[in-house]
Amino acid sequence: MASWTPYRGYRFPCKIIAHCGWLYFRFNLSFRDIQEMMLERGVEVSHEAIRLWCLKFGTEYARGLRRRRGSPGDTWHLDEVFCKINGRLVYLWRAVDQSGEVLDVLMQKHRDAKAAERFFRKLLKALRYVPRALVTDKLPSYGAAKQNVMPTVAHHRGRRLNNRAENSHQPARERERGMRRFKSMRHAQHLLSVRARVPDRLLLQGAPRTRKTVGEEIIMKFHRLRTERKESCLHERRQYEGLASLGNVASRAAFGRLPLSVASERSRSSDRQ
Repeated sequence: MASWTPYRGYRFPCKIIAHCGWLYFRFNLSFRDIQEMMLERGVEVSHEAIRLWCLKFGTEYARGLRRRRGSPGDTWHLDEVFCKINGRLVYLWRAVDQSGEVLDVLMQKHRDAKAAERFFRKLLKALRYVPRALVTDKLPSYGAAKQNVMPTVAHHRGRRLNNRAENSHQPARERERGMRRFKSMRHAQHLLSVRARVPDRLLLQGAPRTRKTVGEEIIMKFHRLRTERKESCLHERRQYEGLASLGNVASRAAFGRLPLSVASERSRSSDRQ
């Protein structure tokens, strides 16, 4: 008996349906653009069929990519931006880890402490672990929500510390301009949550997860060299203390702590005595 598949009953094969969904969620394309691209390849499909495919299978694609991804980082960068939907201001909350991978997004009507606490609980429920540190801007709602949900987690707030989360909003802004606006909060939540997962497909093909910037590499190299220098100084100090405990001044000179002339003079005076 054949196994069950969600593509059963469709006229087009699963590869065409999945490819149309990937084009829509990955790139800034409309349904009619994808229709013309598929027509050029000899596949005649309507833009309305592509829209229905994305609505039905988009969440399944995002859920499958979420299960296949590796363990995210232990530092969460959070930020929120405003969007205008039907003449009203709403806020897009986003969380990324230290490597830039999007953890989750959430559309809300407010950005107070209650909204921040709701976003924290959604992250904890989806990721199932508590982070080591939180990095946010100076919005007071983050601090109030953290005290209620994660009081033991370190919280860092400062200028330019949250650039990683702020830069992750750029694809959403480009998509919003390309669509001329989001139609509703539900539409924006569905589109952005799936779009945040689809680019991670590149990380699942064997590419390294940790994408460090030049500044991070310089800082890590500096800390590594400082640690090696401390260990080297500690090793030399232990050797010097061990030779000094023997009372052999000449050996101390051989170690390089005393000039050879001074060491020989001290050794002669000790022999005369």
